[in-house]
Amino acid sequence: MKKGLTNPVPDNGMVDAYEALKNRFTYHPPTNEQTGKYEELRRNAFNLAILINALVPESREKSLAITNLEQSIFWANAGIARNQ
Repeated sequence: MKKGLTNPVPDNGMVDAYEALKNRFTYHPPTNEQTGKYEELRRNAFNLAILINALVPESREKSLAITNLEQSIFWANAGIARNQ
């Protein structure tokens, strides 16, 4: 176990939940391979954001589309960081 992390959950079958939470809230330094994946995702998301900005009229829907694109990249990056 890493310094500063303690397991407050008794060992009664909830160990998997503890490990899942620890994985979610622990810093995962990127590897070289991951950095390339993050950059590719961001580059493609940026291109889609430019397209959305150019084609969609100013509106709540446009703002939500860009916000949700940003959020999808966040979750994609988290998926890479937490599972590789």
